[in-house]
Amino acid sequence: MAAVENVTGARSSFDPYERGCPSRDLLDQIGSKWAVLVLGELGRNGTSRFGGLRQALAGVSEKMLTQTLRTLERDGLISRTVYPEVPPHVEYELTALGQTLREPLKALTEWSVLHIKEVITAREEYDHRAERTR
Repeated sequence: MAAVENVTGARSSFDPYERGCPSRDLLDQIGSKWAVLVLGELGRNGTSRFGGLRQALAGVSEKMLTQTLRTLERDGLISRTVYPEVPPHVEYELTALGQTLREPLKALTEWSVLHIKEVITAREEYDHRAERTR
């Protein structure tokens, strides 16, 4: 794989533009809608239980939240702590690695809020042009 220079000037042999590069898979994982929202919620409010996350992330299904949490845990971005109680008490929190994503994801979230009106306008204009060409 070709080397890519990152913003700090350090070089890496991982190039997400190359097929099969593991960094491409990671971008796909952390760039998913639910992963961004889970990481953002844990970054804003700290440790949370499954039910709290589900409530905070309106529209996420139990299955999708479970899959997202497992993927983020596998990637080392969140930790899962099970307390031996009846019923079991499980908490999720960002790991040190997950904490490093707080600022980049916050910037993306802020950008989306700041520019959503422009995007909606662009979509409407595009759809209008597309209707005329049908």
